[in-house]
Amino acid sequence: MIDFDEEIKKFQPSLEVEDAEEAIYNNDVPDIAELIQKILESRKGK
Repeated sequence: MIDFDEEIKKFQPSLEVEDAEEAIYNNDVPDIAELIQKILESRKGK
């Protein structure tokens, strides 16, 4: 039978997940709402 507590002690997240997490949190790309707002603001100026 599987000893879940023992398996959790041995668990190590993969480096790929940690790298992806860092890239996502450090990414400063605007979301779609910010892009739409910028487009609308630029159209008001014309």
